[in-house]
Amino acid sequence: MSNQTPKTAQILAKSSSRVGILLSLTLLGLLLMMWIALSFSTTTFMTANNMTNLARQGAMTAIIAIGETFVIITAGIDLSIGAVVGFTSVIIAWLLTHDFSIASSVFLTLMVGVTIGMFHGFGIVKLRLPPFIMTLATMTALRGLGLLMTNGATISITNDTFTNVSRANFLGIPMLFWAVILVAVPSYIFLAHTRWGRYLFALGSNREAARLSGVNIDRMIYVAYTLSAVLSSFVGILLAMRIGIGNATQGQSWELDAIASSVIGGTSLFGAVGSIQGPLLGSFLLTTIKNGANLLNVNPFWQLIITGVLIIVIVYFDGLRRKRS
Repeated sequence: MSNQTPKTAQILAKSSSRVGILLSLTLLGLLLMMWIALSFSTTTFMTANNMTNLARQGAMTAIIAIGETFVIITAGIDLSIGAVVGFTSVIIAWLLTHDFSIASSVFLTLMVGVTIGMFHGFGIVKLRLPPFIMTLATMTALRGLGLLMTNGATISITNDTFTNVSRANFLGIPMLFWAVILVAVPSYIFLAHTRWGRYLFALGSNREAARLSGVNIDRMIYVAYTLSAVLSSFVGILLAMRIGIGNATQGQSWELDAIASSVIGGTSLFGAVGSIQGPLLGSFLLTTIKNGANLLNVNPFWQLIITGVLIIVIVYFDGLRRKRS
């Protein structure tokens, strides 16, 4: 196998990392400015209760945004994220109510995520379906399957040990935020410091060149979509913990939040550019906007407008950057 693509992929990864660090510092500064402004605008923003709530709200968006980032770096898209969240919340609720242990329920639910991700990979690799169509079809099918399993109702979770985890704190930090760290650290190592991570960048940059240099393109597509589905199923577990029910309609439009967080964090929809810290900051930026708007009694429809404008502006400048490079 030629070393050209691995070296090129390493250059792409390092370049993306440098751009990601600069953008991340900018987003961090913007986030801090928003926090300062909101702390002066309302007396409740900087309270312990609200900051804890902010951490819990942003945690699940951050995790699914990381999963979406793996896919977008390959120049793909995963529209099924929200449906996977709702469906897996039903799966784990069903397992817990049928006397499965917490450990086995979590494991089996994550395996459902693996199966969904592998199915996405199969459709894209073997059936040659566009990722947009494949994941859109799965989104619709999973919603229907979840509703069929529950007859359109919800499954209540009576296992207090399970639900209490989402309400607990460790070292004064909500457990849901620790879940973000649990996901973010290995994700960063995988993307920035392994050859598989570099191959994801190569796949997004030039698929044919990567293939000719010996990169297993099909395998990397399976990897990207499986990671996305597994992280979505993990969020389904966390959501079931937090609200105490399994509901197939939960997670609606969360795929849009994940894509928005990833793009705002610097991931290019054209592929080959992205980081882990960017989507994390992007998700908490969006969560802060929503939280601040609620505290200031701003019409919630403005949240959608602001998010849409941010995406348009960032994608526009990303397009200009690509033309200059």
